[in-house]
Amino acid sequence: MKRSPWLTIITLLTGMVAALLLAILFIVVNLNPPANDLRLLILFMSGSGGITVLLAYLLYRQGLLRWFSSLRWSLMMIVIITTVLIILNVWVTAQLMFISQHDLVLTMALLVFAGMTALIFGLFVANTITDRIQALSQAAEQLAQGKLDIRLDAVGSDELARLTQTFNWMVDNLQKIEHQKKMVEQTRRDLIAWVSHDLRTPLTSIRVMIEALADEVVTDPDTVSRYVHSSRSELQHLSRLIDDLFELAKLDAGHLDAHYDMSSLKDLISDVLSSISPRAERRQVRLIGSVGEDLDPVYMASDKIQRVLYNLIDNALQHTPTQGEVVIRACREVDQVRVEVHNTGSTISPDHVGYVFESFYRGDGSRVRDEDGRRGTGLGLAIARGFVEAHHGKIWVESRAEMGTTFSFTLPLRQPT
Repeated sequence: MKRSPWLTIITLLTGMVAALLLAILFIVVNLNPPANDLRLLILFMSGSGGITVLLAYLLYRQGLLRWFSSLRWSLMMIVIITTVLIILNVWVTAQLMFISQHDLVLTMALLVFAGMTALIFGLFVANTITDRIQALSQAAEQLAQGKLDIRLDAVGSDELARLTQTFNWMVDNLQKIEHQKKMVEQTRRDLIAWVSHDLRTPLTSIRVMIEALADEVVTDPDTVSRYVHSSRSELQHLSRLIDDLFELAKLDAGHLDAHYDMSSLKDLISDVLSSISPRAERRQVRLIGSVGEDLDPVYMASDKIQRVLYNLIDNALQHTPTQGEVVIRACREVDQVRVEVHNTGSTISPDHVGYVFESFYRGDGSRVRDEDGRRGTGLGLAIARGFVEAHHGKIWVESRAEMGTTFSFTLPLRQPT
């Protein structure tokens, strides 16, 4: 931000007046000079101080410090100019006050000594500052070359230390962004590979069966009926896959079309259990539901949470062996509702637990059809996570050999503010 010229002038004048007042106060307290001498001293010091302020302002306006190629020399020039101005002020004032030659020479010698000492001290200060700036400059060059592992030690609490901390924070964020970029790129490649596989498999199967029917290679009525049934199943799988991909694309784009209102979660759970119970009976798996009386109402998009429930229960049912159990529990916890879908008899490997909500994740053997001839798309849990998070909720999984597998999610009871 550009500083106003008037603000600069006011700052310089204020500093000069403050210095003049302090000097006069020191002289009055220690020497108690006559009034006439004091007036002359104030006049002389004001004159020399005014000239100094004017000179400092002219140098500032001319951008003297920008003439140097190094900050080190700029700082040194500040020390030199300051020392010279002090000596000139004292010499002129001493001449006007008719100070003795002996005292004048002694005073000037002491001022030169003090000036040289200040110059040496200023050199060390300048080196300290410029070394830190040079380290920042070199780190920035390495960062520009793509070295995201560069870090600097933020020593101290001054502006340069805070700048160093900001630099490290910036590099940390760039490293995270680069990591996310690589993950997104890898996910994109995996997605293309997975989609290609999941589309190619049913399409190839349908093409082979239709060609066999069209060429009358298969004429037996039972075989023809089986081919038609299998083709229809594959088409249903393709339809589910396309629907899931479309839903996942909307979630990733943040364009989820959801209508929220206060609804009954208990009724949703009952409807899902009713729709999926015939399949559970065929697989000889018990479905058990337990819903708290104080659960409803819940602020949610009913169709999306119904999809979450269906995906979780369907997934549990698919991985529960015969004579096993799938238990659905829902209860109220302060200002949120918690839903658990637990299945017995199967667990998720610890190596896979962190990936079950990723798109197209499938555990060992999950690409094989289940007893109903169905094959999952590998998107159900990813969609469930997206719907739950869109409700400002959380979803997770716990799986241990002694307890089975439990998928849980929470939803806020009321509209998030």
